[in-house]
Amino acid sequence: MYSQIRKLSILLLSLMWISSAAPTGALEAIPVEVFAGGHTQNVQLVGQIGGGSWAVAVQGSYAYLGAGPRLLVLDITNPAQPQLSGQTAVLPGIVQDMALAGSYAYLADGAGGLRIIDVSIPSAPIEVGFFDATADARGVAVSGSYAYLVAGATTLFIVDVSNPASPAQVGMYDAPGYAEEVAVAGSYAYLAVGSNGLRVINIANPSAPSLAGSLDTPDYAISLALGGGYAYIADLSSGLRIIDVSNPAAPNESGFYNTPWYAEGVALGGSYAYVTDGEDGLRVINVSNPASPSETGFLDTPEYAYNLALVGSFAYIADANSLRVVDISNPSTPSETGFFGSLGIAHGLAQSGNHAYVADFGGLHIIDSADPDALSESAFVRSPGSALGVALGGGYAYLADGYSGLRVVDVSNPSSPQDVGACDTPGYARDVAVNGDFAYVADRDSGLRIINVSNKGSPVEAGFFDTPGSADGVATAGSYAYIADGNSLRIINISNPSTPSEIGFIDIPYWAYDVALAGNYAYIAAGDSGLRIINIASPTVPAEVGFLDTSGDAQGLSLSGSYIYLADGEDGLRVIDVSNPAAPAEAGFYQTAGYAYNSYPGGSFIYLADGDGGLAIFSFQPYQVFLPAAPDGYTQP
Repeated sequence: MYSQIRKLSILLLSLMWISSAAPTGALEAIPVEVFAGGHTQNVQLVGQIGGGSWAVAVQGSYAYLGAGPRLLVLDITNPAQPQLSGQTAVLPGIVQDMALAGSYAYLADGAGGLRIIDVSIPSAPIEVGFFDATADARGVAVSGSYAYLVAGATTLFIVDVSNPASPAQVGMYDAPGYAEEVAVAGSYAYLAVGSNGLRVINIANPSAPSLAGSLDTPDYAISLALGGGYAYIADLSSGLRIIDVSNPAAPNESGFYNTPWYAEGVALGGSYAYVTDGEDGLRVINVSNPASPSETGFLDTPEYAYNLALVGSFAYIADANSLRVVDISNPSTPSETGFFGSLGIAHGLAQSGNHAYVADFGGLHIIDSADPDALSESAFVRSPGSALGVALGGGYAYLADGYSGLRVVDVSNPSSPQDVGACDTPGYARDVAVNGDFAYVADRDSGLRIINVSNKGSPVEAGFFDTPGSADGVATAGSYAYIADGNSLRIINISNPSTPSEIGFIDIPYWAYDVALAGNYAYIAAGDSGLRIINIASPTVPAEVGFLDTSGDAQGLSLSGSYIYLADGEDGLRVIDVSNPAAPAEAGFYQTAGYAYNSYPGGSFIYLADGDGGLAIFSFQPYQVFLPAAPDGYTQP
């Protein structure tokens, strides 16, 4: 199930995201009302911006980029300066792949199945039809009157799209493995089927497709391109595999080139295969002799290169949180010409006044949220590590920046932030809390690090306590720091920052990711065991008093009044009434498109860092029920 593996591996892959170029394109969000198809009760979506970029296509003067649960249309008349022309409303899932045909874009939209978008007016792309695949749609191709959609663990759907407003299934084929992408040539559909390699399907009769041939690849076939009687497969850790499919019934490997990272996407141009290779950007492979391919050139991209499209002398790369435009007129020396950047995979979150501060692995994005249904990016500061957590205090933002430790950013002017100071920690900084002149960093590899930030330009470590587990979350109150530390909550006396000491702990049934405090209670986001509530009236003997086992993977939480706002991984936002800590009860929820990592209450809204779903903003109205959204979207009452 690579779609699930990819979501969970985003964090692991991001540990090594250390780059310098900063996207500056500001993404503005059109008004939204609901994640179409999202299930909700007592919670309403009022705004959304950004998200992971996994898919790109180009036609004419426009590039089409997936950005979380939206399709963006970018004017590339000047490739050096792509400009946003328009974007769709929020879609039910995360855009995974797309195909263009005529005036329509066909999207493999994850949980949203196949979405058909009329792009005849670039400034106003609009959905006109959909096909519910009842599974995670991963890849799509269009040929003639049919769309070929791979979705779920095994299925190729053949969908009649002669009437885009009313697509209808005409056939299907179950292929063993996890189908990731599809390409069509003549009477055959070619599937990249994960650990089962290549499957060739005879589609001469669309209502009765049948297996024509197959060939296993060494690793995990995730993408493919066709040309000259060959299938070129991006096979993750085994790189580019070149398969002779001149006889579709008996495909056989001609040659391969093992790229340095993970081969994610492939496109063909002339005698070259262009491979997006994750951490190692774009690799240009000479395939003039398919039996002996060789690398001609390469270009590292700032983030994680997933997919690409070629037009003329340019490659357009979906690079996790941006579109990178690369000049490939000389394949031996590809060079970046332009880019369009935006908020990507939202992880850490804080809010103050009219701005939300979002850590998205690549750095700090400052989002103007004065009008939640028309969000826009005010500024971005790239960090050298992997920005995961953020805290605010006195006009400064403090970033937990992975292997780069703590970063201090002056945000007194949100439209012009300045990186002013840093203090490295021994391991991987995951979270941060600020109290007075000290920043308290949860460092996964070395526990609690206490940083004196009285001099913002030169923060220095004052003390530390190496907890026994993996420090993922931190909160402070009075003389104590509370650490979400692997399978436990650790309580550290910080009255003397130079000599912190543990005074109590309690084991947690699952992994403790985050902690929030109120009065005599600590609230723990505990992964698969949901919310755990700990009485800390006596810090030396903390005791669990209540819990609520949610359906998702509790990653982060925040507290306002008597409600916990729980970021519950794949199950989005859960609102939990904790007025009686011994009997917490769910009071509302919203099934988001992404993977919820963190939440933050701000004014009358709830801010959610929704992973590859970007930043989402909600209102919560207790005891007012919103019906599940219809698959094609609607306006809630």
